[in-house]
Amino acid sequence: MNKENQILHHIKINPFITQQELAAKVGLSRPAVANYIANLTRLGEIKGRAYVLKEESSIVCIGGANTDRKASSYQKVQLHSSNPVKITETCGGVARNFAENLSRLGHNTTLMTCVGNDREGEWLLGETKKQGVDVSQVWILETKRTGTYTALLDVNGEMVVSMADMNIYDNITIEMIEEKWSYIVASQAIFLDTNIPEDCIHFIIQRCKDENIPLYINPVSSTKAKRLPTDLDGVELLILNQEEAQMMIGSTINSADEFKMACEKLQKQGVNKVIIMMPNHGVYYASQEESGHFPPLQTDIVDETGADDAFASCAIYGIMNGDSLSRACQLGLAGYSLTQQTERSVSTELRPEKIYTLVEERL
Repeated sequence: MNKENQILHHIKINPFITQQELAAKVGLSRPAVANYIANLTRLGEIKGRAYVLKEESSIVCIGGANTDRKASSYQKVQLHSSNPVKITETCGGVARNFAENLSRLGHNTTLMTCVGNDREGEWLLGETKKQGVDVSQVWILETKRTGTYTALLDVNGEMVVSMADMNIYDNITIEMIEEKWSYIVASQAIFLDTNIPEDCIHFIIQRCKDENIPLYINPVSSTKAKRLPTDLDGVELLILNQEEAQMMIGSTINSADEFKMACEKLQKQGVNKVIIMMPNHGVYYASQEESGHFPPLQTDIVDETGADDAFASCAIYGIMNGDSLSRACQLGLAGYSLTQQTERSVSTELRPEKIYTLVEERL
């Protein structure tokens, strides 16, 4: 066993072991042990102080976390008029929802976002932590307000209009991400939404490419998808909707041939796998090995909010567990369907056996 492996072995037994104790156990000087630990931290085998070891099946989720406020109309929405509604508030945000979904599916998830030092931020972190998500890497900004997302839903549960106050994410900098990079690189993969500033997105994509870290990206809107670079080399998976795909390739997409062409264009930009979600029409997917289309599962819709995030979570769950892209899309559609059936942004029914059963029964 080489010295690095010996050091990792002793740290695994006792994460609070001192460098002097390590030096005595492996037969090195304390400065030599410090050098080994610095190198292991840089490589991501150790996550900073307290010698937190790299975990299998772990993913760092970088992006948005906010409160979702939903106004559900009791009747067909009348624009420019007063509408009777029921208002609910839940935890939301693409990266946050993704982290909770994947945690429910059994993966170790860490959320990296920012919230304000306010009631909403405290509640958001507390509720997210209860679902098994590590929130220790969240930045709490003293003078900023936690992000909010407000949606007006029609009587059938479909969104009429949404309003997002996400200015807090503009405060995230490359330097802040660099400070946490040893923690990021220790994960099995990274999930990124495009709520964070453009320069930070470009930095993460390049670092993941340079260090061979699987990176999964889900744009949050066609506007914020513009923050992605044209060179997407190193991106393992891009999951986006029809509107976002049209913006990125610069043309409309309507037919199956046009969806195929869109995937091919995005692959030429460097993406390994592409999934395009089509409203009411399922998904089109493509990689070097396979491509195809799946229709949506038929289900009774209660609320659409969070369904896209559930699709991304379940699809990436499949990919991280070694499933094919086509199988991953089927799992994504199962998670999408489950989330449509609840008022919550994350379904409490989301479990591995549940989505695999739905795939077997209905696809």
